[in-house]
This record gives sequence, C-alpha cells and structure tokens, in this order.
Amino acid sequence: MTGRGRPRTFDTGVALRQALALFWENGYEGTSIADLAGAMGIASASLYAAFGSKQELFRSVMELYTATAGQPPRQALIDNPDTRLAVHAMLLATVDQITRSDAPHYCMLILAAPTGAVENDEIREFLADGRRAQYAAVRARLELGIQNGDLTAPSESLDSIARYYTTVVQGLSLQARDGATRADLSAIVEAAMAGWDNITKSRTTAVINHG
Repeated sequence: MTGRGRPRTFDTGVALRQALALFWENGYEGTSIADLAGAMGIASASLYAAFGSKQELFRSVMELYTATAGQPPRQALIDNPDTRLAVHAMLLATVDQITRSDAPHYCMLILAAPTGAVENDEIREFLADGRRAQYAAVRARLELGIQNGDLTAPSESLDSIARYYTTVVQGLSLQARDGATRADLSAIVEAAMAGWDNITKSRTTAVINHG
C-alpha cells in the first residue's frame, strides 16, 4: 500500500495571513524564507511543500490582500451609480485602508514591489499587472459613466483621466508611508476631486465657455 505522506499540521489560511502581515511590513525583498517560516510557525520544508516557493507564496498572499484590504476601493467604484461619487468614494476608501491602525500605512500593490535583483523581475511584473488592473477598473468606470449619461468627457480623454486618478491612488499610498495623516490624505482627495468638472468636461462645453 502506497503511503500518502504526513498530513499538514498547520492551517494554510492562518499561515497565509501570517505571511501577509510579514510581507506587508517588510516588502517582498525584505522578507526571507526563514522569516516567513518563523512567522508561520512551520519548517522551511513545509512552507515549500505547501506553497511551492517564495514567489508562489507571495502571489497567494496578494490574492488574499486583494480580497480583503484591496476590496473596499474596488467596491466603491461599483456601488456608486454616479461616476464622480464612485471615483470620490474609491479615493476615500483608499485613505481608509492605508491609515488603518492595525496595518502598515501603504498599499502592498504599490510599495511592496522588489527593486533590485533580476530574479525578482517576475514579481515586479506581477505587481505591475495589478496596478494596470487598477487603472483599467477606473477607466471602465468612466466608460460606464458615459454610457449612463452622467459623464460627458470625450472618449479620447478617458485614458488621461483614468491615469490621473490612478496616480492619485498610488500617490496617497506613498504619502501615507512617509507619515501623512488621515486628514492630510483626505485633503489631497478633496483637491483631486475639485478638478473633476474641468478635466471631464466635453470639448464642446469648453469651447462654449471660452468662446
């Protein structure tokens, strides 16, 4: 009779949350396999057996992060029927998440990326894909606003508008990591939204107003 091997003696869900906390605190390159095994309370061999590699573990961690801390800003884009309110709510939800008292003050998608070794190129690109998905979600919401009639921006300007508000999201994370308070970040959001009418107006309206 063929043996089935030793059963796992740890909860993979708990282990993932422990790994998430460590990656969130130290970033990808600042977290070693030994650090992870210690935090998860398992041997390195068990970590490899369960998750495959540090890269694969990080990918699983980011799936968990996206489904938890990353969910409120994405949900805000969906829940608000008005496009301007949806974008505003997304930014405020971002502020909420990156100023939590129980977690580091930054978005992992933005600032957990490795910066040095060539062997980490796949993780850099993996996180870049996540940031591109942020942009795509904002752009899709703008397109929906045009379809619904509450946004009159010309279609050719949607790329720049989406990139602008995605850049605000990413900048909020950097500011939070460097010590900006919730009030500081909220003021940035309000400043970004103050320009909404100007950057989303149709060219026809702009010509009429300046003609």
